Amino acid sequence: MNTNKLRSVMVLHGDNGVKLARALGISQNSLSKKMTGKSQFTQDEIWQIKERYGLTPVEVDEIFFAQSVSQKDTLEVC
Repeated sequence: MNTNKLRSVMVLHGDNGVKLARALGISQNSLSKKMTGKSQFTQDEIWQIKERYGLTPVEVDEIFFAQSVSQKDTLEVC
């Protein structure tokens, strides 16, 4: 979950957590948990966010399916 990218998209569209939570039909607390990775967005919520902000498939992947890989994980063992 790339929270910073989602927040950027929200700001570009004049949205905040209150508005997005309301649009998704969930509480602000629930949205906060989803954005901090304590809970996961449902497929329907991801689709609603995609439609709300006109996200491309690449943007959806970057926001919801990107995983951070540490430098340690990318180093080859010799």
